[in-house]
Amino acid sequence: MTPIPGRAVIVTRTQPGADETAARLKALGFAPIVSPMLRIVQTGLAPTLLDGVADIVFTSANGVRAFALAGASPAELTAWCVGPSTAEAARQVGFGRVVEGDGDAEDLARLIVTARSELLGPLLHIANDAAAGNLVAGLKTAGLDARFAAPYNTEAAPALTEEALAALHAPVFLLIHSAKGAAAIAASGADLCCAVLIAISETAAAPLTDIPKAGLHIAGRPNEDALMEALSAAAGA
Repeated sequence: MTPIPGRAVIVTRTQPGADETAARLKALGFAPIVSPMLRIVQTGLAPTLLDGVADIVFTSANGVRAFALAGASPAELTAWCVGPSTAEAARQVGFGRVVEGDGDAEDLARLIVTARSELLGPLLHIANDAAAGNLVAGLKTAGLDARFAAPYNTEAAPALTEEALAALHAPVFLLIHSAKGAAAIAASGADLCCAVLIAISETAAAPLTDIPKAGLHIAGRPNEDALMEALSAAAGA
């Protein structure tokens, strides 16, 4: 499909997700500009953390990839995934069973608590260090044995790419996939006055709430499909 004139979209998501999002945008007729504001740094996963664990909780596809890179075998494990993209990543790396949520981390926690009779032992939440605490605390409050491990960290980029910064001088869309990515954009000092922000959730958009911008749209659900829908609606496409 030929890109829609004036429909440039800056993608700030981490790789390889940024390229996946760019491919979807091209299929919809947009002109993506890939400019990741976060970089994944693998730190590894101690094998002992998996002792007795049959249920792994993932709140991002990055967590799934980090788990796979750590060398753990997923074939006999159940992956509890926050949304469709994360669930697809879990299927691709070979999890024996994948349970797909359709919301945020709180929705996933409620899903797990509701299905507690299906659990075979302690739960292990795999995410970056910034995500430690809240989901596991909620599961523990519900009486479940839950643990946390961070086999990767994210580092913020100091600035958007030159191509992205140049695009900000004219009307442009900018996708926000996470609060940490939004915080990196805010810290970079980029001028967003011409940018319409399309955020995956209100939480993700929060670091940019008070920064001057051309507009802000929040996806109806915190997943990539809803983000594309919000973008198309904002663009009138």
